[in-house]
Amino acid sequence: MLDNQDQQAVGAAVPPPLSDAPAPLRFRTDTPDDGPIAPLADFLANSNFAAVRLDPADDARALVPHLGRLKLIEVAFPKFRDGRGYSAARILREAGFKGEIRAAGDVLVDQIGFMRRVGFDSFAPAKPLDPTVVKLTLERYPYVYMKAADGKQPVWALRHG
Repeated sequence: MLDNQDQQAVGAAVPPPLSDAPAPLRFRTDTPDDGPIAPLADFLANSNFAAVRLDPADDARALVPHLGRLKLIEVAFPKFRDGRGYSAARILREAGFKGEIRAAGDVLVDQIGFMRRVGFDSFAPAKPLDPTVVKLTLERYPYVYMKAADGKQPVWALRHG
């Protein structure tokens, strides 16, 4: 069977619909934001929103001046192989955002560990994930090799202080 998935442009992918429901998979202890989630253009036009959604073509740096009043930033993943959302999360965490960053859409279980490293702390996958598989996946490799937003010490730092 021929797989033409890689022949389709990511830009033509339809983003998952906006969802105001709490993320089904969350790695935070605070209360989830239950307010509406605004697309970036609406957020920038109306500053009353506390939650915003970034689509792949949106520039996360546009949110930097507004991070103090945001509780949730949802990053859309219309296709699992579009990595722009990883960069958005890293930019937001490096800018000091402490609120919730949610990955929504085509999120696969093998991506969650990498997403956690760059700053995602909640997930709203288009297809349900088995919590046991997620737990085992996150526990599989206890050591990391590079510094990232999650603050884990790289294995070289553990070895050599």
